[in-house]
Amino acid sequence: MFVETYLFFDGQCAEAMAHYQRVLGGDLQVMRYQDAPPCAQCPNMGADTQDRVMHAILKFPDGALMASDVPAGDTYEGIQGVGVTLNFPGLDDARRTFDTLADGGSVQMPFGPTFWAEGFGMLRDRFGTPWLINGPMIMPNV
Repeated sequence: MFVETYLFFDGQCAEAMAHYQRVLGGDLQVMRYQDAPPCAQCPNMGADTQDRVMHAILKFPDGALMASDVPAGDTYEGIQGVGVTLNFPGLDDARRTFDTLADGGSVQMPFGPTFWAEGFGMLRDRFGTPWLINGPMIMPNV
């Protein structure tokens, strides 16, 4: 089994995923609703949805971050009840990533040492995505 994270946005998916690629690296692929082939499983989206992202994937050697925009007019309550966790083997990379993602967002727990990692911090970035950043782990099974 392989677990991956899928995020939903309200019209900011392309901007958010491009930002995550700048911060994290990886190969980004984006498909907008207007570029999708017609199919019976896909609802007929209005003109105000066509430029939104139907599916985006940021691929890494060991995983992926996926996302899309909700169709225009759909209820969007933000990303709630989850957090995207990143584990780094080096403290400097973890701290740099935390600081970059925190820019324009809000810090819930400042980056610092914990009993399970040399550095850990929690934040919600400017797109509303909650992140938990670890690096390096002291207790790898926690």
